[in-house]
Amino acid sequence: MGYVSAVPVPQPRARVATASDASGSRRSLAAGLLLGAAGATVVLLASGQTWAEGRASVGGGSLPLTADGQDVTGLPAALAIVGLAALVAVFAVRGTGRLLVAGLLALSGLGAGLSACLGAADSAALDEKAAQTTGDTSAVIGALTHTAWPYVTAAGGLLILLAGLLALRYGKRWPTMSGRYERDGTPRPCKAARTAPDPDRPEDLWKALDRGEDPTRET
Repeated sequence: MGYVSAVPVPQPRARVATASDASGSRRSLAAGLLLGAAGATVVLLASGQTWAEGRASVGGGSLPLTADGQDVTGLPAALAIVGLAALVAVFAVRGTGRLLVAGLLALSGLGAGLSACLGAADSAALDEKAAQTTGDTSAVIGALTHTAWPYVTAAGGLLILLAGLLALRYGKRWPTMSGRYERDGTPRPCKAARTAPDPDRPEDLWKALDRGEDPTRET
């Protein structure tokens, strides 16, 4: 009768799959951080640039006026800040909380992009400036032109949205900030064994007695 071993046969494919999952998790984590941080930076910078230009009639002449993204709508910049906060919070929570924060991150990017696109053809901000400058509430802007900065802002919002989608898809595999302080179930390295007290050193014998050890016992 043959001998049957009870030792399980190693599964190399399982190890390869685990390593592949870990590598994919690291890549998605790096991509999410990069996209989120870059998108928020683009939105904050682009929303401070000139979005619209025009001229207001003053007396017999005209006065050039400009409006930046903050004049048109402050929503993209506000949502970019929310997105940054959500990007950090993704690593502070886990489980359902992480999914909710990842969803907030995605919605922040979507809202920033949409609000920037809606403000790309806005003229109300320049009309308001013309009324304030001329003192005429019926003053309007002529020779109105728009720049490409609203669309750059929208592109930044898209990057934040992509970061949120990555967090929704792969966030459950990402580590948490407190993970390094929690036990993961792996055996911890044992402390070095105490050396036996030297009988020729009385101070070692007294220390051993203080610890409740028997200095005469051989190890």
